[in-house]
Parts: sequence; structure tokens; C-alpha cells
Amino acid sequence: MLKKVFMAPDPGRIRLRFAARAVLGIGLAVVVCGLAGHSLTGAITGGLAALLALFTVTDATVRGQAVTTALLPAAGLPVLAAAALLQDQPVARDLAFLAVVGLGVYARRWGPRGHSLGVFAFMTYFAAQFLHPDTAQLPELCVSVLLSVGTAAAVRFGLWCYERRLPPAVVPAPPGGTGLARVTTRQAVQATAGSGFALLVGQMVSGERWYWAVGATWWVFVNTTSRGETLVRGFRRVLGTVVGAGLALFVAVPAHGDGPVTALVVAVSVFGIFYTAAVSYTWMMLWVTVLAAMLYGLLGVLTPALLGLRMVETGVGALGAALAVVFVLPVSTHSVTDAWIQRALRCVHACTAQTAARLAGAPDADPAPTVTELEQLLARVRLSVAPLVHPLNPMLGRKRRARRVLALLDDCAREIRGLVAVAADPEASHDARLAAACWRVEAAVEALTGGRDIEVRTAPPATEPALAHLHSLERALAELSTPLRTPPGSPLVGT
Repeated sequence: MLKKVFMAPDPGRIRLRFAARAVLGIGLAVVVCGLAGHSLTGAITGGLAALLALFTVTDATVRGQAVTTALLPAAGLPVLAAAALLQDQPVARDLAFLAVVGLGVYARRWGPRGHSLGVFAFMTYFAAQFLHPDTAQLPELCVSVLLSVGTAAAVRFGLWCYERRLPPAVVPAPPGGTGLARVTTRQAVQATAGSGFALLVGQMVSGERWYWAVGATWWVFVNTTSRGETLVRGFRRVLGTVVGAGLALFVAVPAHGDGPVTALVVAVSVFGIFYTAAVSYTWMMLWVTVLAAMLYGLLGVLTPALLGLRMVETGVGALGAALAVVFVLPVSTHSVTDAWIQRALRCVHACTAQTAARLAGAPDADPAPTVTELEQLLARVRLSVAPLVHPLNPMLGRKRRARRVLALLDDCAREIRGLVAVAADPEASHDARLAAACWRVEAAVEALTGGRDIEVRTAPPATEPALAHLHSLERALAELSTPLRTPPGSPLVGT
């Protein structure tokens, strides 16, 4: 775990800047709420709104991010009002919570913007469960949300918008389909069912902190697609919560809500959440648990027993998610992984075709965007295959094959990057050998995606860089055919 976080590559120090900006934006939002004379409840609500505005908005362009950020209050304020109005009506409150869960997950069908608005709506309702606002506090809390989102937007798009100097992000579209064949629809049903289980059992465990179980179920479904992904994420959530609760015993409990100490630990926790989110869900949950413990310390209710209860409720939520993905409209890991691998291979095909056109002198050919898309698709493949390569997976044969597939796909990406770098050279030339090699690569991809055998031809050693990359790419694709052609009943990642 330590190696994964502290030795993970951070090109352009993006994760570092992402985390540092979050500390600045959330800190300023809390200060603005304080200067506006808001209560502790208002400041916490504002801080959470700023955190979500800086964390969940992932549109491909800066303009798209700004639009989504501006829409966040429209998704959150009605939910906040409903939560406050229903505080004293348990049945209506619980049904409304499940409706927010289902609609929040269903909104992912509209891409990053739908995902962000769904998360913001859910977390606003969730926050109301532990802050217990009444209708008299609603105006203050609404102003806190507006001020904090505005402050976060000013930091993100004005004071420190490093994204303007980066190429637009490529966000792979979610798997398609209609009705219950659409993954996001099935997940909405699963999340609602799992949250219903978590809500009922969570209330049996604690009539006051039951919402922790629902929150655990919800977040297990975020950024997952298949059954295997969800189960692995649930395990990591429980592990991160347990480790974080242990750390909080030595940090948050002794602090007793002390202002300066709490501010320092909260800042460190926020930095940790943002810095580790991209590389380790376990680490992110560790910092989330420490942050929650510090906030409960400020509210004067933190005890070791409360940390123990949080671990139990998190376990209930993870169990609810596990039962839902196994028994309610399950989405097999094999089908999802196969779909992402197919898309990655087709992207290799597109990269090769664009590069060949560039080498042939076509002025409008640009393989760079497809290379960026390939990196994003490979990240999705790794996420989908994670259940098989997990250390606790007992199926060693499938684990070896999955690792082989990942290694060969990484080889393909490396050769594609090298090929594109060569093609970017103005002096790069095109000849018949390049055309033939590109054609063979495209034919190999078509064979792989069509389930046919790849005919491997021995090519003479190449000294020209573009040819060398193409020959290596062709060999990697040929080797991929073995682990991808699995015998019946023995899929790559199981069902």
C-alpha cells in the first residue's frame, strides 16, 4: 500500500496540484462561511460542498467543468430542503433517501456531468442525516452551499486553473445499451436494493448512525461497473475504514475537538483524499475516515465506541452492495472486461491508421488524441481486471492470464507512444514497408476483435524507428491472441 501511493508516477505533478488546490479551495470556502457569520453546521456543510465541487467534477473541458460546477447547487439544494423537511418522518425520509440513491446512480448514463450531479445530490442528503438541520436552518445552509461552491469555482477556474495548460481529457463513454441492458440502469437498481438492505440492517445496528451503512453502499458503486469490481471496491472500503479508524483513535480522539489541531488534521486529510484517490481507494478511505472523525470531534460526539460503530456500519454497507451485485441483475466481470479490451484494441487500430496517414503526409492526420484515449481505456481495463489480479483471488491460472493480457496491452501502448513520437518528427518519411507493417497491425486487431487467428509473419530486423515500433506492436498483438482465446467455460475473469 505504501509503495502504491508514494511511488506511483505523477506526470506533471497533477495529483500534487489537485490535492494542494483542494486544501486551498476548501479552506477558503470554510473561511468565507465563517466571515458570513454561519454556524458550525453551516461551515461543515459549506466545506463538504466545496470538497465535492473540487473532487467530483471531471468533464473533459474546462468550460464543461465550469458548467457542471454551476449546476451543482441546482442538484443539491432541493435535496437538502427535502432532507430537512422529512427529518421527523422516518418512513418518508428513508424512501426519499432510496430515491436519491437510485436517481443519482441512474444519472451516470449522461456521462461525467450526470455522475457529478448525482454524487452531489446524494452527499447533500447524506450530510443532512448527521447534521440534522431543521427548516429554520435551511436559509443559512443554502447560502453556505452557494458561497462554498462559488469559492471553490473561483479557486479552480480563476486562481489556479492548471487544466487550461493541459490537453482536453478524454473520458471513455460508459457501455451502451437500452433498458435493463444498459449497465447504468442495472446499477441504479442494484444500488437501490443494496442501500435498502443497508438502511434496514443499519438501523437495527444503530438508530442514530444508520446512514453510514447507506453511504458505504453508495460509494462502493461509484466508478465500478461489474460484479467483480464492486466486490473488490467493497473490500477496499472496509479495509480503509478499519485502518483509518485505528489511526483516528490516536489522532482524533485525543484532539477532543481542539480548533488548531483539528484544522491541521483536516487539512492533511483533505490533501490525502485528493492525492491518493487516483491510485488507492483503500488509502482514500483511510483519510475519509480520519476526516469524518475530526468533524465528529468538532461536534463533540467522538468516542472510541463511535469509531467502532462506523466500522460495523461500513461492513453492513459493503455487505449490502455485495448481495446486490450478486443477486440483483448481475453484470459479469467477464463481459465488462471483454468490452473494454475490445475498445482498447479498436483504439490501437485507430492510432495505427492515423499514424500511417501522418507518415504518408496527410496534413490533417493527428494520432495524439487517440493515444490519450488509449491510455484512458487501458485504465478502465485495469480497473475491470482488478478482481482477478487481486492478491486474495485463489484462481491462480486466471490471475496469470489476466496479468499477461495487461502486460501485453501495456506493450502495445508503449509501442504506439513510440510510433506516434516518431511520426511527429517532421523528417519522418513513409515507404512501402511502413504501409505494409501498418496494414498487418490493423489486420491483427481486426482478427483479435473478430475472434480469428492471427497470421504471424517473420519480418526482417528493422533499423528505422517507425518500423521497429510497428514490428514490436505486431508481435504483442499476436501474443495477445493466446490468453484472449479462452476455452469454453473458462473465461478470462470469470462470471
